Amino acid sequence: MSIRLRLTILYSAIVALTLIAFSIMLYVVVSRVAMNTEQQVLKDEATRITSTVDVANFPRISYPAARLAARETLVQFRQRDGSVTGKTDNLAQLTMELPLSQSAMADVFAHGSRMDFVSMQDGQRLLVYSKSAKVQGLGPPFGVIQVARPMTSYYETLQTLRDILAVSTVVVTLLAFVIGYVLAGAALRPINRLRQTAQAIGSERDFSRRVKYDGPPDEVGRLAMTFNDMLAALQSAYQTQRRFVADASHELRTPLTTIRGNLGLMQLEPPIGEEDRRAVMNDMVDESDRMIRLVNDLLMLARADAGRVPASEPVEVGPLVEDVYRQALLLAPSLVVERGASPSVSVTADRDALKQALLTLVDNAVKFTPPGGTVRLGVEAESGQASISVSDTGPGILADALPHIFERFYQADTARTGQGTGLGLAIAHTLVEAMGGAIAVESEPGRGSTFTITLPIALGAVQERAANMQVGTATSG
Repeated sequence: MSIRLRLTILYSAIVALTLIAFSIMLYVVVSRVAMNTEQQVLKDEATRITSTVDVANFPRISYPAARLAARETLVQFRQRDGSVTGKTDNLAQLTMELPLSQSAMADVFAHGSRMDFVSMQDGQRLLVYSKSAKVQGLGPPFGVIQVARPMTSYYETLQTLRDILAVSTVVVTLLAFVIGYVLAGAALRPINRLRQTAQAIGSERDFSRRVKYDGPPDEVGRLAMTFNDMLAALQSAYQTQRRFVADASHELRTPLTTIRGNLGLMQLEPPIGEEDRRAVMNDMVDESDRMIRLVNDLLMLARADAGRVPASEPVEVGPLVEDVYRQALLLAPSLVVERGASPSVSVTADRDALKQALLTLVDNAVKFTPPGGTVRLGVEAESGQASISVSDTGPGILADALPHIFERFYQADTARTGQGTGLGLAIAHTLVEAMGGAIAVESEPGRGSTFTITLPIALGAVQERAANMQVGTATSG
């Protein structure tokens, strides 16, 4: 069953239940009001008739006073002993008496009046009002006047009302079903277009398509907007993936082609000379190492893309920077490697991942700094953040290349292009962001570059540092 049909059935059921509840309430109110009206009519007629009765002639009265009643009203007079002394012509034609037992008459004399329902032989029901007749202030009641009306019109009115309410409920429910079905279709039309667009995208792999929606910014509008945003993200990810695969294939093809060519040289007859053979073997080793580095870098990026979160623990920055500094001395024997003063601070990070990111930045600085240049490591702590910077005096980076420097396989220009794969900075960026930090670069062509990693200071380290500052202040005071 479709959502459209389910919504329509639910809406129609709510309308039907509402109409049924309203019809029941209306029927009960109308029936009570009509019954009260019938009873009041009988009371008024009984009062009017008794007010015209001649007390002296009451035992022998026939019809004159009763003729004041409405034509469909039946009137009957009884003496105190219960005998009927008069009735209206219409009641006389029915050849019946309005019943009133001795206990009922006693109740009338005790309370002044009584209302009863009486069933006739033909199934018709009468509403009978019995009222005591007496002279005001002149002793006990001397008789009873009974006024009755057939309830045919009352029941017919209620039956007509039931029929009208039943038919109206059915008609309105059907009308609500049709209107609800149309409105549900109109409301769900953008969702249907969304489904069609998703189906077309899945079959055509065209992430450039978008859902067209020109309605109000309601839930459906926000759904269409979210779907379009998701399509934009998918399009960007798909293009990035295609570019990544193409670049990776290109990077892998070069060493593989070199190795394949060298193997061809090794198979020549007559064989190549010993010196050439050693050169070929060295090339094959270098290209194999390059391919191994590329595969390891790709594996690391794949793990990061899979959502593997590095460990989060307090890491002391000073000892870590000292380790990186010692390795930088080995990597750059022809450069001046410096390190600034490191404040005693710990950051929340993964030590191995942070060290790898720093070594990547140092390797990048060493690679593009000419002999005699300077590579400097620095650490600063401020406002709950610790910054570790790696600066060089290399050729710098062009301004239009800075926004792309952390993209995978991106290499800015010939001045900074070497034998790398273009994945080092992308890996460093991925690792730092996975640890909840940020990495930024400042560069000016001809004046070098500075890469800065910023990470949150560990909470325990912040509290310890504050305590040490308080102790130092107290000691100096």
